[in-house]
Amino acid sequence: MNPILKNVLAVIAGVVVGSAVNMAIIMISGSVIPLPEGVDASNAESLKSNIHLFETKHYIMPFLAHALGTLVGAFVAAKIAANNKMKFSLAIGVFFIIGGILNAKMIGSPLVPTLVDIILAYIPFAWFGGKLANA
Repeated sequence: MNPILKNVLAVIAGVVVGSAVNMAIIMISGSVIPLPEGVDASNAESLKSNIHLFETKHYIMPFLAHALGTLVGAFVAAKIAANNKMKFSLAIGVFFIIGGILNAKMIGSPLVPTLVDIILAYIPFAWFGGKLANA
């Protein structure tokens, strides 16, 4: 297969699989750590208007979703990529960190959980995903 095409497919697969993992964890998060009364995790307006009700425990599952989604997406991208495997893993991390920043701004997430998420969930887990794939 053409290396350029293979690399493009690696990025697409990494984003799709990583997003699916992220979403799956977010979907089950309410049953693991119940959200405050009246909060709908699938509705950005509900999150935005009720973010003041969140406690520290409510940020654990989103962090895991972001970290594990990035990890799996980066792993998939590195496994598929024809060359520069670690660069493609890190590209997945950059893609997800941009999404994380935009999402945090959209819902008005508090500064500390946002910084922890941005600093620890994306690039480190993308790097780890690349290492797991032997990039």
